[in-house]
Amino acid sequence: MSKKPPVKKEEAPAEAPQAAAAEAAPPPKKAEKGKREKKHKEEKGVHAMYKVEGDKVPRARPTCERCGPGYFMADHHDRYTCGHCGFTRYKQK
Repeated sequence: MSKKPPVKKEEAPAEAPQAAAAEAAPPPKKAEKGKREKKHKEEKGVHAMYKVEGDKVPRARPTCERCGPGYFMADHHDRYTCGHCGFTRYKQK
């Protein structure tokens, strides 16, 4: 069996630790004005499409006339819109 010679540690120059510390430090951050975090909307599930009234479960929104049952229409302030086919039905005033 052969023995390996001991590994010698090399000494770094005196400036190296200072240079390494300067590289590791993040650059100063600039003040960001006008940027805000986006507010995430709460996701709605299938339970938002129905209302529970006693023994009955009526639909909260109308279904699309073109696509048929199973395709609910989006409720906007002045209209209902189908996201599948784009059909729009305006609300009565």
